[in-house]
Amino acid sequence: ADLFERTAEELARHGLSCECLGGGRLSHRPEERKIHVYGYSVGFGRADHAVTTEKLKAEYPDYEITWANEGY
Repeated sequence: ADLFERTAEELARHGLSCECLGGGRLSHRPEERKIHVYGYSVGFGRADHAVTTEKLKAEYPDYEITWANEGY
């Protein structure tokens, strides 16, 4: 929530607005080149982890990137 609030405030200074579509967590294991997307945000609900995973794959093509709805 803190990150979203800071981002929303910065965008508002430029006349823009944003909406949080959900949240979750990341497990990043750089030594194994793995990222796992999971969980949800108590305040914002669950993001669409499939979308997040596809965006991460585009940015980190040499990583194994997985997701699950389980976990907090």
